[in-house]
Amino acid sequence: MIAVGTVDGPVFEHLHRLTDGRGLFEHALHGDPRPEHGYCVDDVSRALLVVCRQHRPGSELKLVGCRYLDFTLAAIQPDGSCHNRMSIDGEWSDEPGLGDWWGRALWGLGVAAAKAPTQAMRARALLGFRTAALSRSPHLRGLVFAALGAGELLLSRPAELAAQELLRDAVAAIGVERGDVGWPWPQARLSYANGSIVHALLLAGAVLPDRAAHVRGLELLDFLLRTETHNGHLSVTPVGGRGPGDIGPGFDQQPIEVAALADACALAFTLTGDPRWLDGVQLAWSWFLGDNDASTPMFDPATGAGFDGLQAAGCNLNQGAESTLALLSTAQHAQRLGLLE
Repeated sequence: MIAVGTVDGPVFEHLHRLTDGRGLFEHALHGDPRPEHGYCVDDVSRALLVVCRQHRPGSELKLVGCRYLDFTLAAIQPDGSCHNRMSIDGEWSDEPGLGDWWGRALWGLGVAAAKAPTQAMRARALLGFRTAALSRSPHLRGLVFAALGAGELLLSRPAELAAQELLRDAVAAIGVERGDVGWPWPQARLSYANGSIVHALLLAGAVLPDRAAHVRGLELLDFLLRTETHNGHLSVTPVGGRGPGDIGPGFDQQPIEVAALADACALAFTLTGDPRWLDGVQLAWSWFLGDNDASTPMFDPATGAGFDGLQAAGCNLNQGAESTLALLSTAQHAQRLGLLE
């Protein structure tokens, strides 16, 4: 078994453990899946993204990627809205909506349409993306997540009109005007997946192209890295958020925040070649290795399982889908950029 953190890249053993014939279980009790809690598009679409990002995925990973794509497509309704939660018996347990899960579905479908390992998967994902893109979320994070799928799709299909319109709408919702010098963030507080806002602006700058979005994205990334770094390591925004007067460190810190920052820094480095953004990816990977506020490793290197949050006394030993996928996504960036040891 190759450990996560070697030059050979991520280990997907725990991801396979969380996956059954229908989808990806959301929760785990330590390393054991909890089927009674069911599945959610939030996580399945993130898993689809990770599979499609993986360089030369093996046959088993391709198989589960098809399963994640089927699940995500089944959630999309003709008007573009999207289910999120499915029970263990295969029945949707919610009404279709336009929350974060809608945006993450579009993110996963956009990446799959551009990068899925087979042409058939790419074609099916594109049709699903176009349907879901008929709608818009009233929530900023939902719109931002959708914009990430739009931006990834435009990198390979620059004339895709639905993706262009979606990305422009997200940029308008974020805003590109320079903010307050002391608090340039476009919201009153940092909350969750903050790096995704930066990521969306940088994609818009690259593919629309939108120079103002590019400049604003780099400004916000610089602010985010400064705000979420303490004593040379990441000290990311905790579950309760972080405002201008808050003093850290705060807990619980979630792996999704680290992964979103790694996404933004990896793209910034690709676009600019500036080594400080490469350093940002290294900080994110080092957070998982244990260079964090509790000096605690945040994954199991034998299985590729991510732990469910950093607490003052150490890690939450549960190994759910969201945390595992955040670890795998960050490891993929670290591998591609030559940061794994």
